[in-house]
Amino acid sequence: MSFTPLALVLSAVLVGYLAVVSPLLGKRAYDRLARTRDLDPTAYRRMFAFWCAELWVLAAVALLIVAVEPGLDAAGIGLVVKEPPSEIIGMIIGFLVAATFSVLVFRRSAARGGAAPGLEAVVHLLPRTTAERWYAAGLSVTAGVTEEIVYRGLLIAVGTGALGLSEEVAALAALTVFVAGHFYQGWRGMFTVTLIGFALTALYLRTGSLLLPILLHALIDLRGLLLSPNPRREPAGEPVVNPAGTR
Repeated sequence: MSFTPLALVLSAVLVGYLAVVSPLLGKRAYDRLARTRDLDPTAYRRMFAFWCAELWVLAAVALLIVAVEPGLDAAGIGLVVKEPPSEIIGMIIGFLVAATFSVLVFRRSAARGGAAPGLEAVVHLLPRTTAERWYAAGLSVTAGVTEEIVYRGLLIAVGTGALGLSEEVAALAALTVFVAGHFYQGWRGMFTVTLIGFALTALYLRTGSLLLPILLHALIDLRGLLLSPNPRREPAGEPVVNPAGTR
């Protein structure tokens, strides 16, 4: 399959934005949030609203590429149901059990006065108020849906269809761009994103459907943002893990 000129141009623009522009903008936005959050109570909500809007626009561009490319359809980017319901339910239950265990470990660590593992990279993303929790939940679901469509479904299809790469190489390239999009988390955070992204990619390649990756991606983000020990402000303004793990 070779892409039409219009699909190629749109794909090139999208990949360039995802690989270069988005990581830099994300880093800039996160650093600004870290500097201004204690001074501006709306900073968190504004950034999350912008990130949600950006992700939906990127997903819309991905679907536009599918619409203008005759050799590509919804099934070609994984928007098809293939897994038996029993398998889906079993995987979701298994993830929920693992997520519950990790939450208990995180909270136990916080209760002993230690920082929850891995939270340093995203501490400023953790919500502090009810309103912020709603924004965090919205971004979690948005990322689960849109990032799987864009980074997993479309980019792998572009790699195999437009560049002639094997499915495995295209998946590796897509994973690299996905990890770059989390540049704001630093190297430790990007390492964790690599592991999660690899698992979601393997699941997509095995099933041929984005349904499970979307569900698990959203659940992972919801667990990370809503069920992790919440940071609080000390007099000096530095966020630390709440020893009680409450919100």
